[in-house]
Amino acid sequence: MKKIIGVYRNQNMHWVGDGFPVKNLFSYDRLGQAISPFLLLDYAAPYHFDPTTAQHGVGSHPHRGFETVTIAYHGEVTHKDSYGGGGTIKTGDVQWMTAGSGLLHEEFHSREFAEKGGLFEMVQLWVNLPSTDKMTTPKYQAIDAIDIPVIQFENDAGYLRVIAGNFAEQAGPATTFSPVNVWDGVLKADHETHFHVPVDHNTLVAVLGGELLINGTQSVKDNSIVIFGNDGEAHIQISAVQDAKFLVLTGKPLNEPIQGHGPFVMNTKDEIIQAFNDFNQGKFGQMAIDA
Repeated sequence: MKKIIGVYRNQNMHWVGDGFPVKNLFSYDRLGQAISPFLLLDYAAPYHFDPTTAQHGVGSHPHRGFETVTIAYHGEVTHKDSYGGGGTIKTGDVQWMTAGSGLLHEEFHSREFAEKGGLFEMVQLWVNLPSTDKMTTPKYQAIDAIDIPVIQFENDAGYLRVIAGNFAEQAGPATTFSPVNVWDGVLKADHETHFHVPVDHNTLVAVLGGELLINGTQSVKDNSIVIFGNDGEAHIQISAVQDAKFLVLTGKPLNEPIQGHGPFVMNTKDEIIQAFNDFNQGKFGQMAIDA
């Protein structure tokens, strides 16, 4: 079985804008190449919002050099960007946005969700782009829940959604620039399952809710990330101590320098400086004004 090289838990919440109460489970500035090609994961754990007519979320801001992946478990977010991408992701949907050469975007609770209020729960994952693709044209993938393959575990033990990559001969709908798997799972208490992952990938398990026992020895509670060694092994065993919600993330490491500052992730400091200059010169496009 793959060797566990680190377990990190974060129960401290902070606000992103005024609409996303998140816990940061991992980031490249702390873990670097061990998590490549993944950069960051913020988990907006279940949080109740009261009905309102106010607009809550994050206003227009730039990105360059990577992709953002938003998984909606509860609630709705409306996205708009300077390259014409946009729409509302609802419960079960996924938004995969390629910032590439640079864009502006905004994310707010949908009007319908804001007016009704209710439970809000989402994940935002950042995926790095290879150096050859960092200046690719931005694009937007809106992935509806109905288009995500669902693999049922035996004995009604839970399920796994294949968002990107492949599992059990099912291919996820997301297109990616480097080989990655993004699997979204639920496992009921007192059940176990096994995963085979590519031997040349970095592998992470994010435990969002409940508690897992991994490889028969490591207890992992909610709001935690598990990092495995890239040791040539391909097998992971997970057992649910409590009903658990988790993500399995695997990716072929890019093995390239990571230089990031704020909303930009590139390979060199000069490229970061250029990103700020391009942004300040208005080269990331303009947000359309709502009629």
